[in-house]
Amino acid sequence: MQYRRLGNTGVPVSNLTLGTMGFGTETSEDEAFSIIDAFLEAGGNMLDTADVYGGGASEELLGRWRASRPQNLVNSVVLATKAHIFTGKDANDVGTFRRHLHRALDASLLRLGIEAIDLYQMHAWDPLTPIEETLSFLDAAVRAGKVHYVGLSNFSGRQLQLALSTAKAKGMQLPVTLQQQYSLACRGIESEVIPAALANNVGLLAWSPLAAGFLSGNYTRGVGAEQGTRLGFESAMFGHIENSLFATEQNWATLEAATQIADEAGATPSQVALSWVTNRPSVTSTIFGARTLEQLESNLPAGDLHLGEEATARLNAVSAPTPHDYPHGPSGVLQRHRYPDSSESERREFTTQ
Repeated sequence: MQYRRLGNTGVPVSNLTLGTMGFGTETSEDEAFSIIDAFLEAGGNMLDTADVYGGGASEELLGRWRASRPQNLVNSVVLATKAHIFTGKDANDVGTFRRHLHRALDASLLRLGIEAIDLYQMHAWDPLTPIEETLSFLDAAVRAGKVHYVGLSNFSGRQLQLALSTAKAKGMQLPVTLQQQYSLACRGIESEVIPAALANNVGLLAWSPLAAGFLSGNYTRGVGAEQGTRLGFESAMFGHIENSLFATEQNWATLEAATQIADEAGATPSQVALSWVTNRPSVTSTIFGARTLEQLESNLPAGDLHLGEEATARLNAVSAPTPHDYPHGPSGVLQRHRYPDSSESERREFTTQ
């Protein structure tokens, strides 16, 4: 396992983060405790959860794990949770407005059995709440000692920049991380989100790095996914794995390339996919889940796996996003195209657009 700064803070976190979404629901408590212990023993130190996971079951399980372990082990953990998504049936049980966040934060602290959350993240953008209100609450939570750092999740590039610029202009706590879906099969954030994160020293926390298991190497064309897997759910829902969100021609080709590279490196496709994400620009840590101890142990080597330049170039090429519409398609890119030694022909090409 390797360590990186949590965004632009001084906190070192492991380059792999253990996601705990299924703890207390899909994964039993004993198994979950064993997974957490093994992750920490391997050098991992960051755990990610959310108040909505299992209706609070994930946070409660983590609270019981903390209470059952030595204080020095518990203190080594950087704990991240999230708020915003529906936690009840009331109209005010969702959002990033002050009233909801006040209750959500206190409830998370109680379930986790702690006085302060290391990284408190807004689970998604709230179009009804002014960003100033959200940031004001988060700033007050930090000043009150209930939160150490704040982060965002599932924001667009515009939303990320608005949050950062507003916080900076008003002298409030700056978000230090952004948790986004990112994988070889889902690279859309490279157009706007990652450039905004890089420009503002925001660390990216990548979720679903295996594309809901598609990149694990456990699936083949024409064969339904096993029950109990995330793609198994999709397969049952859509009738066949080919109807899965990720089962595109490009993603099948990407999976084939990842499998070939894994064979050459003596690794697994999952490890290759995790390594690729973990070593992308702006990525602080890659969040991966494990329903069993065996799954955890099979993916941990990815934290120390470095793909060579040739293998990385192959994966970059086969999985490259191909936007066609303006402003991210060819015509839009051309209008922003400039090199110090731009030739006369390039200038003429630009002016004809």
